Amino acid sequence: MLISGKKLLEKAYTEGYAVGQFNFLNLEVLQGIMEAAAEEKSPVIIATTEGAIKYARIPYLYHLAKAASETYPDVPITLHLDHGKDFAIIQACIKAGWTSIMFDGSSLPFEENMAKTKEVVKLCKRKGIGIEAELGVLAGVEDDVSAEHNKYTDVEQAVTFAKKTGCTSLAIAIGTSHGAYKFKGDSNIDIERLKEIKARVSIPLVLHGASGVYADLVTLAESYGANLKGASGVSDEMIRLATANGINKINCDTDLRISFMTGIRQTFKEHPEDFDVRSFCGNGKKMVREMVKRRMILFGSAGRI
Repeated sequence: MLISGKKLLEKAYTEGYAVGQFNFLNLEVLQGIMEAAAEEKSPVIIATTEGAIKYARIPYLYHLAKAASETYPDVPITLHLDHGKDFAIIQACIKAGWTSIMFDGSSLPFEENMAKTKEVVKLCKRKGIGIEAELGVLAGVEDDVSAEHNKYTDVEQAVTFAKKTGCTSLAIAIGTSHGAYKFKGDSNIDIERLKEIKARVSIPLVLHGASGVYADLVTLAESYGANLKGASGVSDEMIRLATANGINKINCDTDLRISFMTGIRQTFKEHPEDFDVRSFCGNGKKMVREMVKRRMILFGSAGRI
């Protein structure tokens, strides 16, 4: 069933776990996500970016999400717009039936970010849906979002921002980054900053740029011809510390892209005679399912329904 992101995250906030946000833009990736959620008995946030909307269009994506909710009526599902910046797209998603919206004003001056976030909060409150905002900047590239350097979230600004905007969740920058090339050395996030924000901000906190980019998956992908030299992600240890200290939503995109790509490459290499789309996309779906299950267990959302 499709439910408000506010409602989904309130339960995670109260019970002290994190819900995974998993981005999709086609049928097979969404099927993999939903099969994992059903098997692990986990709530799930399925997300679209503005880039995904430009690629697949709102009606296709909404009806895929609606089909998922009808296929798995016992799984709490939130349909989320990730990194929304274009007000026209935000309004179109609200009208179409998205149940959670992120307004990303992180690149704007603080006061302007607050003012524009308030506008989106008003739009979302009318529909009773969740609104995620972002304060601080993550380095890296994901779809249409890019930045060269991290700008960590200021604790005092986070307190003011949450109180004045009325957002229902807040994405913070504590050292993660977008994309497959997050760290040159060991992964490291600012847990002390997270603790300070958690102690003073009474809404769910969100961690972007948190894919694991697991070495075993990278090795497997490269065995089938991928070039992912230097790819690295956030360690499981860091994720456990983040969820233990107040993160209630964790975004995953890169892990799913690499998983899906690996499944396709495997079929191409091992069965070059096979030209059935269901074969290589089906194997991609299987890889996505196993990755999502792995993440749900790590986040603590497995077994919550």
